[in-house]
Amino acid sequence: MCQLIPGHLVNKLAKKYGVQARSFTPWSHVGSILFGQLIRAVGLNDVCDALGAHSPKLAAIRAATAPSRNGLSHANKTRPAKMAQELFWEMLDHLQRQSPGFGGKTYQGFPRRFKRAIHVVDASTIQLIAHCMD
Repeated sequence: MCQLIPGHLVNKLAKKYGVQARSFTPWSHVGSILFGQLIRAVGLNDVCDALGAHSPKLAAIRAATAPSRNGLSHANKTRPAKMAQELFWEMLDHLQRQSPGFGGKTYQGFPRRFKRAIHVVDASTIQLIAHCMD
């Protein structure tokens, strides 16, 4: 999946948004986030422990490094979310140029009827439930 992302894109966006990278590079951050999504990680500990255990394999992916818990937490807190948003849109455009059918149909406006049920998950409800239960 990481090979689908153009090599220059993450660094270009990091430079645009002024991301300071000392030891935990923007590419390592993107790789860590993708990995966390793929393994359905519950928290930072899951991501950091799993990537630490597989650090030689991780290094083979554009020299990415495994994050420390503090490093990943700090990166998530300080790096702009706009960078991730722009990475998404750039990748969507890139994949649609490579494969014109990628992403399915595009609609002009809001569709009047849905053919399938739509399921929505909102993290705020989970937080509300967590505050109500011991």
